[in-house]
Amino acid sequence: MMPKKQFAVIGMGRFGFSVASALSTMGFDVLAIDADESRTQAVSNIVTHAVSADSTDEEALRALGIRNFDVVVVAIGENIQASILTTLILKDLGGPLIVVKAQNELHGKVLQKIGADKVIHPERDMGLRVAHHLVSPNIIDYIEISEEYSILDIRVPESMVGKNLKELDIRVKYKCNVMAIKKDGGTKMNISPDANERLVDGDVLVVVGHKDDLTKLELATAQ
Repeated sequence: MMPKKQFAVIGMGRFGFSVASALSTMGFDVLAIDADESRTQAVSNIVTHAVSADSTDEEALRALGIRNFDVVVVAIGENIQASILTTLILKDLGGPLIVVKAQNELHGKVLQKIGADKVIHPERDMGLRVAHHLVSPNIIDYIEISEEYSILDIRVPESMVGKNLKELDIRVKYKCNVMAIKKDGGTKMNISPDANERLVDGDVLVVVGHKDDLTKLELATAQ
């Protein structure tokens, strides 16, 4: 049996609290850290451990054994300086994968330059998802995987029901690849589906492609 991953989440604002709670609900060991004791108390009944500590203090993080965690999420809110300094200290200590929330594009670029393994832009990403939902009612989710490529979850529109992937020819028409089909409300996932499998009402296509090509697919399914 694989050992259970251990996560540390630094910063118990709305985003950090949400991440820590979700990871804990999924059964992972979570250490919640915030300089504000009232915030750590608020999450203490949800996570494995909650500690009040200054994440810009290297000795404090060292004492918490932060190097022993698999992933550290830096979810510090408004204080960009503290976010950057905490990331630098974590890189210096070595060990865990470092995921950091960015306040804006410039902050994100700085975080990448100082060695954050993954930079998250929750406000921007949520804005993107809302925009894509507005473009087409069939869009369920939209996830950026790089500056140019994204993954789209799209509910099969009426025009596609009864047809198979071969007939739809999405790869040729839109230069996008269908990676999977979610069925039965997402409870079943058909990875690398057969080109002859006919789509039914309620199916969801998981499509990867260049952003420009995905936009063309979105607009076509919105009609």
